[in-house]
Amino acid sequence: MISRVSKNGAVQFAFDKAKTPRADFSAARRVERRFVTQLRKVARHIGDLVSGFAGEFIDVDALSHALDRYAQILEPWARAVSGRMIAEVAARDEKAWMQAARQMGMSLKSEIADAPTGARMRELLEEQVRLIKSLPTEAAERVHKLTLEGITKGLRASEISAEIMRTGEVTKSRADLIARTEVGRTSAALTQARAEHVGSVGYVWVTAGDSDVRPSHKAMSGKFVAWNDPPTLDGMQGHAGALPNCRCFCRPVLPGDDD
Repeated sequence: MISRVSKNGAVQFAFDKAKTPRADFSAARRVERRFVTQLRKVARHIGDLVSGFAGEFIDVDALSHALDRYAQILEPWARAVSGRMIAEVAARDEKAWMQAARQMGMSLKSEIADAPTGARMRELLEEQVRLIKSLPTEAAERVHKLTLEGITKGLRASEISAEIMRTGEVTKSRADLIARTEVGRTSAALTQARAEHVGSVGYVWVTAGDSDVRPSHKAMSGKFVAWNDPPTLDGMQGHAGALPNCRCFCRPVLPGDDD
């Protein structure tokens, strides 16, 4: 749903006057679930790779080489999966904008279609590919780190091996975080690109509205945020939906007069 600013500076929401369904700028949960499922496949394969080296004494160099090799061959798959996720989020965002335009009786169709989302989508794609490829490389780094720490602390080989065998489980948690964060960040980035193209200078922060909302995010609920001034919450800077595990979203505000 889009908002607009009246002459007296008050935020006026489209649904206050319209009878049509609200435009939905909320996070794309279905897209997120599909992306999580895909990235968990990578985590499972990493777990299988690590399990193949199971034993009291693990050939750490060989395992690290296998994980690094997996990162290299993963790129085409990562590009396809990321591209599909971004395309689905982009289509959903465009649909929300078209609905919002109908609500407000504004002729935004051509402006929305001409928004410079293509370049932003290409940037997002490269970022997603890099993050997916980081799963096996970070797993390799973890293996080396555990080995060195184990030796330094004088741990038995069996103890080091047991911790290394947990790499797949650790990678799954990392994959879930990437998927949940990046779908929201993609949605926020594309909403911002279209909003700024049609003259929006900011948005209203909207939370998921449940008990799981973090206090810092709850405090942002209903506040106006300028696109060029993302807030810093819990030591991290970003817009609604673009922070780790954030389920909030941006409700764009458009300049305009009272009708």
